Amino acid sequence: MTAKLKQDEPDTRNILDTMKQGVIGKPIPRVEGLAKVTGTATYAAEYKIDGCLEGVMIQAPFAKGTVTAIDTDALLAMPGVVAVIEDPRQTARAAQGTANEAPVQEPMTVTYYGQPVALVVAETFEDARNAAAQAKLTYDIEQVGSFDPQDVEAEVQEDSATRQGDLAHAVKTAAHAIDTTIHTEGHASAAMEPHGSIAEWDGRNLTVYASLQMLNYNITELADSLDLEEDRVRLVSRYVGGGFGSKLGVSEDVVAASLAAMQLNRPVRVVMTRQQVFQTVMRRSESAQRFRFAADSEGTLSGFGHEARVSNLPQESFAEPVLQSSDFLYKGENRLLELEVARIHRMTAGSVRAPGEAIGMPALEIAMDMLAEKAGVDPVELRIRNIPDKHPANGKPFSSHKLEEALRQGAEAFGWDGANRAPRQTRDGEWWIGTGMASAARVHNVSKAQVRVVLAADGTARVETDMTDIGTGTYTILAQVVGEMLGLETDKVLVSLGDTAFPRGSGSGGSWGAASVGSAAFVACNAVRDALCEKAGINTDDAEFKDGRLNGGKTFSDILDGTEIDRTGEYEPGDISEDYVASGFGAFFAEVRVNRFTGETRVTRMLGAFGFGRVLNEKTARSQCLGGITWSIGAALTEALLFDPKDGHVVNQDLAEYHVPVCRDVPDCEVIMVDERDPAASPIQAKGIGELGMCGGAGAIANAIYNACGARVLTLPMTPDRVIAAMPD
Repeated sequence: MTAKLKQDEPDTRNILDTMKQGVIGKPIPRVEGLAKVTGTATYAAEYKIDGCLEGVMIQAPFAKGTVTAIDTDALLAMPGVVAVIEDPRQTARAAQGTANEAPVQEPMTVTYYGQPVALVVAETFEDARNAAAQAKLTYDIEQVGSFDPQDVEAEVQEDSATRQGDLAHAVKTAAHAIDTTIHTEGHASAAMEPHGSIAEWDGRNLTVYASLQMLNYNITELADSLDLEEDRVRLVSRYVGGGFGSKLGVSEDVVAASLAAMQLNRPVRVVMTRQQVFQTVMRRSESAQRFRFAADSEGTLSGFGHEARVSNLPQESFAEPVLQSSDFLYKGENRLLELEVARIHRMTAGSVRAPGEAIGMPALEIAMDMLAEKAGVDPVELRIRNIPDKHPANGKPFSSHKLEEALRQGAEAFGWDGANRAPRQTRDGEWWIGTGMASAARVHNVSKAQVRVVLAADGTARVETDMTDIGTGTYTILAQVVGEMLGLETDKVLVSLGDTAFPRGSGSGGSWGAASVGSAAFVACNAVRDALCEKAGINTDDAEFKDGRLNGGKTFSDILDGTEIDRTGEYEPGDISEDYVASGFGAFFAEVRVNRFTGETRVTRMLGAFGFGRVLNEKTARSQCLGGITWSIGAALTEALLFDPKDGHVVNQDLAEYHVPVCRDVPDCEVIMVDERDPAASPIQAKGIGELGMCGGAGAIANAIYNACGARVLTLPMTPDRVIAAMPD
């Protein structure tokens, strides 16, 4: 039986606050934590399956052209090699063929360096790797004019553009004006677990153990690519070692393993090397962002302009949405927001760790700091003065708005001094010391989701959904929502995730998972409560569920008398998603030390204050905020995806050369969670937190560097050479 809720109006009932179990919001340790730290949690490539073959991908050694032939005979003659699966991307045709059929007739089109063009399958990984490394390809290369997005024509994304008033005139006549361009380098998701899959085919049905974030969409993608009905495909992804956007879609390893298993009638495992992940899996686009601000003598904005250029492959629809928060964050009746996409032959650009705001917000906040200096206004006060009371372009109300509270609470806790912001005020030996701040914003989204909740005959609860937990705490918060609603301690709630045999959840991405599947669990639990009360002969409104008992009397197992209650909850956003502007808000504060001789920057203190609706688990929420702050440090100082300008290959293809922050880069950080309930955000009044924690933090570090040493660095990451070059004489 399915209970449904389509949210068209704000839910002001505060039902979770009326429950008595007292587990919601508490800092309960991760319920799957023991399995992870003891190594008993099974990740995608770790399933023990008898007779499993190993596959290694062959990649194109050029950026644009066609592969006309692969010497498969030579590969099949090598030790241990069982098959060569050609052109894994032409999946529908290949799925109908056999393992060792003649090479495909039409050439394989290549659009970026490192694109997979074939899969070598062998008895051992070593044999497959050895053969793939020696593969001989025949190909025709087409010349690429430029791999630099600034050197090619771009197309404006009209659906994201805002044009209102006369920005140029406002800037020209303003008391204070800013016109600056800020650049950011591209990023890799750099998840700890490489992409890997194991596929099994029984002649009719396909089971794939894969590292994926969005099983509800991935099953459709994979079934479509293999020309199979969805009910013949099962995906299992119980534990995921990080995704950060790279595992939103079905990656090459999933399709390649599936094709090989179907053609060979044997299980096949394909695990990407770290270098293959960096070269083939989606990147965050680099960006060039121009800001034009017009403000009066007190810093209040009358003009706001944000124009950006990002890149992607030809024909790809995704464009890094860097304007997402600029759309509504600050005032300015004269507005121009435009996003354009340059078509270049680097691997696909897609969602990486807070797409849009992760690079749009830091750039915006650097420009706002420049305006604060020019206007002579405390940067915190400047932002508060420019908070709009409604969407500045379309007039929609905000579902809730905690930016001012976050700014004030963060400033007080950090010890912010906005009185004298001139650079080079404090020095300790060869180190300049400075502070900076920035706003944080990340749009809030929810998605349709289903969760099954079963109240078993023994009085415990089972929870099932194909929702994944990529390290964000989904296992735990679902145990807490269900435990709170049904009056059970979390150790009495068994949560099962990551299997398309379960009802479809929202998937883990876009920071919508907790609010979406949490709301679906909430709906299911309400139905379970009604059914249990009906069995007990009481009105649900008069019932108290606590410690496995109803109204302190009979236990659930006594009432159930050997039966169980099985309900599926379905939640989806309705008209409310169009009626309000929903966003999480926050503020970052940073203290840095900058070496006057080398330009080295060390972050010595960092604080984030965030408002994101109801806190479902204080510990996992804080962990998400700390993770976001850590990514902010990487975006500010170390992370840059670099491409060879001659052939377009990724130069820094591993974690030795792509520098994510390590322990010594990250100081003790403080997190403030601003109290908030947002009834329009979801029935459980929660909003996303996973990505908010990095949306603007790099800007606070950039502004602190300027305050420390006077170097206004306008290209991120702010590596020592860039800091030195921007320092005043």
